[in-house]
Amino acid sequence: MSEASFFTDMLQSITDRGRQLLFSGSRATQVAAKADLQTLCEMLLSSRGEASGMALAAEILDRWGALESEGAQAFLDMLHEKFGPDTAKLDQAIENYRTDKSSVAIIALHQAAEPRRQELLRRLNHAPNGTAKLVRMREQLLASKDQSAGYHALDADFTHLFGSWFNRGFLTLRPIDWSTPAYILEKIIKYEAVHEIAGWEELRRRLAPADRRCFAFFHPRLVDEPLVFVEVALTRSVPSAIGDVLVEGREQINADEATTAVFYSISNCQDGLRGISFGNFLIKQVVEDLRRDLPGLKNFVTLSPVPGFARWLAKARPETLTALDDPNWPDNEKTAAEVERVLLPLAARYFLTERTPEGRPVDPVARFHLGNGARLERLNFLGDRSAKAMQQAHGLMVNYLYKLDDIVANHEALAQRGEVIASPAVKSLLSQNEESRRGGNGQQGSRPFQQIVNSTLGGGRK
Repeated sequence: MSEASFFTDMLQSITDRGRQLLFSGSRATQVAAKADLQTLCEMLLSSRGEASGMALAAEILDRWGALESEGAQAFLDMLHEKFGPDTAKLDQAIENYRTDKSSVAIIALHQAAEPRRQELLRRLNHAPNGTAKLVRMREQLLASKDQSAGYHALDADFTHLFGSWFNRGFLTLRPIDWSTPAYILEKIIKYEAVHEIAGWEELRRRLAPADRRCFAFFHPRLVDEPLVFVEVALTRSVPSAIGDVLVEGREQINADEATTAVFYSISNCQDGLRGISFGNFLIKQVVEDLRRDLPGLKNFVTLSPVPGFARWLAKARPETLTALDDPNWPDNEKTAAEVERVLLPLAARYFLTERTPEGRPVDPVARFHLGNGARLERLNFLGDRSAKAMQQAHGLMVNYLYKLDDIVANHEALAQRGEVIASPAVKSLLSQNEESRRGGNGQQGSRPFQQIVNSTLGGGRK
């Protein structure tokens, strides 16, 4: 029996004993059995016994799990409305701090300001499978259409607690290969979010060959549930298209022949942990493990999607998308060449100059890799012609380079100065964009920006 399984069984045994005490027999236990969820939550917060506390936590989560969508939303509303900070204690702590700014007063103020639901969630976590159920509870919260201040306050509590419960020190990195138990492999198929895995044979092609690797983070309280996983291709060069990595019948090489590790898919598995960062730790740990096992590896790159590009382009130049509306445009060599000539400089602008209102890169995948200290290395026209990639990015893919000596400097450049570190090739595309917008020397490549766009992409709307 595994350590995690033994611990779970022990918790279940303690909980069962507590339930026998709470929900059978005496008049007090009958009160508990008939109590509503709010009353049970109050009882849990005031509970001092370990067994009774675990039993109450299990009862609350079991009842919550049986609720229909309307009842589940009401439960979340109740958590916000009834289990916020004790306002009387908070007011008193504020007054005390104004006259006494000692460490004791600061601690008292901090404790009074903490919503009661944070302690409630901690105690709910003591139930068997409590962590998994709370992750599902936040998944339900994130799926809610409610965007009120109460929604954000409750989500902040979940995020605060999960940030501690799922920090790097608790995570275990495990390789995933063709010998991994089938019930975990099924989840890899299910959770793959970048390049769909059509079935077992395709999964075998991604895991079994000597030039393929896969790694996942696991948490001891979510047994056999991957949190995030990365798929890696070992190659002799940096690929520009996903077909070079995934095509059936491709040339396979021995792992020790590879010079490049390509991270071509990173998938977060638990919607309830959205916003809790694991991927940055995952990539850095995988790089270290691969360097140790395969010293011949010199390059660590991604082959990444660009999920926000088409949406941005539609807003930036909506009148110029006529040619792109034809699903067959990539098959026309002349049209594709003209689209490439305009699209790549626009993509360079998208990555290097466009920003969110908070001053961050607009593309979510770019924010992740650039924030980790990667360099924007290459833009790959029609790197992925799947329906999903064509819809999201008109087929564009990107290589981000993880050069270990530069990661810290690249991260600081973005964090401190808002500067995206990019290769000279990508920067030159931005220069073409700027030159085209200003007008040039009359040559085709230097025509005014709008004239190029119009002639290339269909002349705009009549």
